[in-house]
Order: sequence, then C-alpha cells, then structure tokens
Amino acid sequence: MGASCCSSACTSDSSNNEPRWRRALWIALAVNLAMFGVEIVAGATAGSRALMADALDFFGDAANYAISLAVAGLALGWRARAALFKGATLLVLGLWVLGSTVYASFTGAAPHAETMGIIGVLALVANVGVALLLYRFRSGDANMQSVWICSRNDAVGNLAVVAAAFGVFGTGTGWPDLIVAGVLAGLGISGGVQIIKQARAELRRTHKRSREVSST
Repeated sequence: MGASCCSSACTSDSSNNEPRWRRALWIALAVNLAMFGVEIVAGATAGSRALMADALDFFGDAANYAISLAVAGLALGWRARAALFKGATLLVLGLWVLGSTVYASFTGAAPHAETMGIIGVLALVANVGVALLLYRFRSGDANMQSVWICSRNDAVGNLAVVAAAFGVFGTGTGWPDLIVAGVLAGLGISGGVQIIKQARAELRRTHKRSREVSST
C-alpha cells in the first residue's frame, strides 16, 4: 500500500460496523471466553505457567472483542481511543506475565506435560480458526488491526505452548514452560506497543482535522 494511503486513513467508518465484521467479532468473543475457562482450569491443574498466561491472554482478547463491538460504527477518534485502551491493557498484561514468570523460576515445579500438550493443541486449533476468520480485516484502522494482532499472537503463542509441553516431557523440568511464558509476555508487550503507537497517530490526525474544521 502506498505511503499516501495508510491503512487506517483508507478505511471508512462504515467498515467497522458492517455485518461481516460484527459477526466475526461475536464468534471470536465466544471462542475466546470458552478457551479462557478451559485453559485457566487446565493451567492451574497442571501447574503450567504458560497455559495460565495463555488463558489470561484469551480473557484479554475476549474483552478486546467486546470493546470492538461496542465502538463499531463510531467515529475514528472513539475507535482510536478504544484501541489505545486495548493496547495499554495488552502491555500491562504482558508485563504482569513476565514478572510472574520470573517469580515462578525461583519457586515453581515441573508442570504436567501431557495436559499442556492436549490443551495447547486445542487452543491452537481455536486460535488459528479465529485468526483465519479475522484475516480479511487485518488492514483496517488501529481498532481492527489490534484485533488481528491479538489473534495472530495467540496462534504463535499456542505453537510455543505445544513445543514447551514436549520440552517439559523431554527434560523433566519446568524451564521450557517458563521460557514459553516469557515469550508470550514478550508478544503481549510488543503487540501492545504497536497498537498504542498507531492509535496515538490516529488520535493526532483526528485532533488535527478538528482544529482545521474549527478554524474554517
């Protein structure tokens, strides 16, 4: 896409309220809420920090989809503010997971590898399905892009959880689980920063347009 036409500027307000977009968000919301319940229980049962981190990510994404549904069809400024809030939430969540992972490295025991593997594969299937569902909306404004980024990060993170399950099984230690939890935290932090940057850029453009209109 040319430099003169950024993804957010070329997306009309109506695209954020079209039926296909709202339907995709409702499906993504239901899937993420269900997987949050599954992973938080399985993570606590198996003693897996990576599964619990992924469960919190599912919960955060469900909240993000709910916010996106609430602001669909609103002006770009409101959608950018919603994206800014989502980006900040993702950043804080990533920092929290990173801190808890460091703490667990001194106190945690090896998790149950079989449970990690089974739930990790289930979560991967769910997230790949959601990512494919939302792929067509990846070049929208910051609000749309934040939804796509979360779904993409989740699918990548689930691959890492499955790999960690094999690592825990092979080594008999909890380090693979902790390493993957750290990777998930890094994805959350980088995704949050990316969303915040674009949302702030869109807010600046909105304020500039408002000043131009008021001065005429």
